[in-house]
Amino acid sequence: MSPAPVKCPKCQAPLDGGSLNQPELLPCPNCQTPLQVEVYPALFRRVAAGRSGDLVVVDGEATCFYHPAKKAVRPCDGCGRFMCALCDCELLGAHYCPACLEVGKKKGKIKSLENRRMLYDSLALGLAFWPLLCWPLTVFSAPVALFIAIRHWNSPRSIIHRTRIRFVFAIIMALLQIAGWVLLIFTLVNNHSSNV
Repeated sequence: MSPAPVKCPKCQAPLDGGSLNQPELLPCPNCQTPLQVEVYPALFRRVAAGRSGDLVVVDGEATCFYHPAKKAVRPCDGCGRFMCALCDCELLGAHYCPACLEVGKKKGKIKSLENRRMLYDSLALGLAFWPLLCWPLTVFSAPVALFIAIRHWNSPRSIIHRTRIRFVFAIIMALLQIAGWVLLIFTLVNNHSSNV
């Protein structure tokens, strides 16, 4: 059984073995397109007719719970089932099988497995912005927004990468609202004392 020939991607002409796995660009023998083709050596290995695959498991060895023909490499830290290298999912030093990862994701049993996260930056920005529509609420929401922004400055912001710009806007808006309330109270106290 001979391997299928490697073909030029442009003209589909078969390439000879001398132009494969070369460090520089070589022209296609048919269309002269510069090519650099890398193939695995297994492509050229002859396969004996009628030969079956090698046995993966030797008598007396543990097998994978999910793949009985494969040798087990370790037990799952969640359920204790033996698993092969294909099923072994490492998570912060612990090894889990696919079923335990799925259960941990759905039921929250694996604490280090996160599939959602509290977006403290969005919460702080919302607390600093939305109460402006009914401005008397800012007397309570501005300090809370400032506290959340400062308290969770180093908390993970999202599963995908996000900047701290929302925290910055929340802090600026909260400080402006607090300064506005301090100025309003100071003005009212001064007006009241000057009227007396």
